[in-house]
Amino acid sequence: MPDPAGTTSAGLTTLGRCLIAAGVAASVCAVALDERDLLRIGLLVLVLPLLAALLAARTRLVIKAEREVLPARVSAGSEVEARLIVHRPSRLIDTGMMLTDALPDALGGSPRFISRPSKKSDPAMDLRYPIPATVRGVHLIGPLTVRVGDPLGLAEYERELAGRSTLTVLPRVTPLSGLPDGFGRGEGDAGNTGLRRGLGEHDAMVREYQPGDALRMVHWRSTARRDELMVRLEERPWHGGVTVLLDRRAHAHRGVGAQASLEWAIELAASVCQHLIYAGRRVNLVAENGVMLSTGRDPEELLDTLATLRPSTQQGLIPPPPNGGELFAILGAVDTDAVQPLLRGANGGHGHAVLMDVSAWIAPNETPPPTGIAAPARVLADAGWTALVGRPERDPDRVWNEFCKRLPVRLGLGR
Repeated sequence: MPDPAGTTSAGLTTLGRCLIAAGVAASVCAVALDERDLLRIGLLVLVLPLLAALLAARTRLVIKAEREVLPARVSAGSEVEARLIVHRPSRLIDTGMMLTDALPDALGGSPRFISRPSKKSDPAMDLRYPIPATVRGVHLIGPLTVRVGDPLGLAEYERELAGRSTLTVLPRVTPLSGLPDGFGRGEGDAGNTGLRRGLGEHDAMVREYQPGDALRMVHWRSTARRDELMVRLEERPWHGGVTVLLDRRAHAHRGVGAQASLEWAIELAASVCQHLIYAGRRVNLVAENGVMLSTGRDPEELLDTLATLRPSTQQGLIPPPPNGGELFAILGAVDTDAVQPLLRGANGGHGHAVLMDVSAWIAPNETPPPTGIAAPARVLADAGWTALVGRPERDPDRVWNEFCKRLPVRLGLGR
C-alpha cells in the first residue's frame, strides 16, 4: 500500500545504536562488578543489533526489480501506468521493506509502497500505479529504491533496484477540419501545376536545346513548330507552403504549468502543423527569433520537437526568412511596435496571426501584460492581415474554424 511519508536511513537505526551503547555499558559494568549474568546480558544486547544489521544487509542484496512504463510516449492528458515487478527469492528473508519510485513533481511526486512480512510464499510482487501525464516534456522516472530492515527495527539499508525510464509527454493535438482554398499553395505546387496545364500543355515553358541536355527533356511539339530542338523546363522554383511562427517568449506569456498560455500556443501550433501536413502542405515551424524548429515533414518528429520546447528570453520578434508562402503567426502579448518586424518581413507584409489574450491566463502573483490585443489587432488588420483572438476557453478547432470562415473553404481536405 502507498506510504505517504518516510525517511531515508542506512545501517543501524537509533534503537539499534542505543542497544549497542547499552550492551557496551552493561558489559563494562559487569566486568567491573564481576557479574557474569550481567555480562551475558550485555553481550546479547551488543550482538543483537549486529545480527539484525547482517540480516537487513543480506536481504537488500538479493532483492531484484524491474520497471515498465506503458505507454512510454503519450499526448498530454492521457493515462499512463507504471508496473513494478519485485523479486524476493525466499520468504525467510521477508522482513518488510519500503519501495520508492522517484518521480518529478510535475508528475505528482514519488509513490511509496510498504511490503509487510507475509506468511505465504510470494517471491514476486506486482505493483502498479498511475502517472498523471499532464505536463508536456521528457520526464525521467526513477530510480527505484528499496529500504529494508529487520523485524525488530534495529537496522535499515537502502539500495537502488532499477534505473531510470523515460516518459515522453507530447503536446495535446486537437483534430481540425476544413482548409481555406489556396492556403499554402503557390507556384510550383503540384496542385497548381495541374490547374495551369491544360490538354496538350500549351503553357509549357521551353528553351533552346543546349549541349548536355537529356533527350528525354526535348519538347517535340515545340521542336516541330520551330524547326529546332527545344527542351522543357519542368522544374519551376517552388514558392508556397505555410510557415507557422510560434512565439515562445517568456515575458509574452502568463500562467503556470499545463494551464499556461504557452501550452495553449503549443497545442495550437501542433494542431495546425499536423493538419496541414496531412492535407499535403509544406509546413515550416519557426520560433520567435526566426530559428527553424521543424520542417514539418514528419508529424512525429514535429511533436517530439514541441515536447521539449521551453520559453526563451528573446525580447522582440524576428520574421522568418521569406519563402513566398503563407505566414501563420501565433503571438503572445505584443504591442504595435512588436508586430512591425512581421509587417516589414516575409511575404510582403501579408499573413495571418492569432493574438493571444494572455491576461486570461494570469496566475496568482503574476502581473498583467502592459498592452491588450485591440491595438495590435487593428495594426495587423490595416496591413491586410487576418487577425484572430486566442483565449483559454477557445479550443484550437474553434480558432481554426473562424480562420476558415474568414477565407474561402476548400472542402474535402480536412484531416
